[in-house]
Amino acid sequence: MKILMLSWEYPPRIVGGIARVVHDLSHTFTKQGHEVHVITYKEGNTKEFERDGDVYVHRVTNYPINANNLVDWVMQLNFCMIEKAADVIKEFGKFDIIHAHDWLVAYAARALKNTYKYPLVATIHATESGRNKGIHDKTQGYVNDVEWMLTYEASNVICNSMFMKNEIKNLFGKPVENIHVVPNGINVNKFDNQERDWEFRRNYASDNEKIVFFAGRIVYEKGIQILLEAAPKILQNYNDVKFVIAGRGPCMDDLKAQAERLGISNRVYFTGYLNDVQITKMYKAIDVATFPSLYEPFGIVALEGMLAGAATVVSDAGGLNEIVSHGIDGMKSYAGNANSLADSILEVLFNQDLCKQIAKNAHEKVVKEFNWDTIAKNTMKVYKDTIKSAKASTVKVKFEDKEKNTNSISENTVVNSLSEKDTTITTSSTDSEISGILPNPLRKLKKVTE
Repeated sequence: MKILMLSWEYPPRIVGGIARVVHDLSHTFTKQGHEVHVITYKEGNTKEFERDGDVYVHRVTNYPINANNLVDWVMQLNFCMIEKAADVIKEFGKFDIIHAHDWLVAYAARALKNTYKYPLVATIHATESGRNKGIHDKTQGYVNDVEWMLTYEASNVICNSMFMKNEIKNLFGKPVENIHVVPNGINVNKFDNQERDWEFRRNYASDNEKIVFFAGRIVYEKGIQILLEAAPKILQNYNDVKFVIAGRGPCMDDLKAQAERLGISNRVYFTGYLNDVQITKMYKAIDVATFPSLYEPFGIVALEGMLAGAATVVSDAGGLNEIVSHGIDGMKSYAGNANSLADSILEVLFNQDLCKQIAKNAHEKVVKEFNWDTIAKNTMKVYKDTIKSAKASTVKVKFEDKEKNTNSISENTVVNSLSEKDTTITTSSTDSEISGILPNPLRKLKKVTE
């Protein structure tokens, strides 16, 4: 199968979780014998075209004009993606399906679908309403409308949790039979042969100290402020703890100020962005991974913590609630509740037997349920169902057009026949007279009033 992926991020450009999903899914498809082309945004000194393994990556640069805001920038991106896709199709030939990732590529997806008549599948990774706890201004309303349009244009929508399936159904009215839950995954070999690097770890904590770790975008919905709020209680009960927060985002200054107010700034490290090598070392250096999100469609970072062997503590928000079974392969806390989060973290800090057991169970769970081979297989099933439905719809339209033309010909035949013979059918005409005038398909007509 030839697959055209549209995504505004693809490694090395990583804004959120979409880049990892598109990268790992595309590479798994190519290993299974499919041809995958990704159209994405060109950032920095990345190449306009390259073969990333067996994945064809086509990057676009926006027009050399300043966008007024993100919405205008995204619109420019979509124009450029359409132009690039036209060149790709001309060079590489017809595709079997388009897979669009989130609202940021919705216009390009719609234009290409309608121009080339390709079936369209869309993945909704998160919603504007969910991120902001509702729609509060015109910009959010605009994004929400574009999300609706993408779900409307796509024959089938993929989401990563039952939580997201319900959200898409309720927000956009998409029929549940056209919303498919396919969880995100992780490279299950990511931490193979990786040992704890003690020298690296000592940059953040002494050997006797425990590291409680968060990784992700530094934004409100990730709940980092809840972790900082929980920190004083944790430190009061278990003194030898350092909190390491990795990532970048607009809330960084606010969080640093919060740590200062709470008097814990000497126990909290904000690392900024960590590359793949650094993040791998960090996961093997930590003791507890925590993700106290207020809104979380899925939570790939939780899978990383579980796979790395750390005791993983999450909130019960969204997809995180579906990934972790409390006390079995992780710990949960009530979303937005700092006291609950502190209790769950303290439980694994004090109870080392529990900590080891849930870490072992978590690793087994991730390897079994969240590997990319299984995820790619389930995604491919959605593709095939979409293509099958598209072909059935095409046949139906052709049949209806043919039937319509046949009926039109029959009606015209009646009119022409009557005109040529200049024959008047009245209520006094006999059945035999009518039968002699009307064409065969319409001989059931017995009398026509004058």
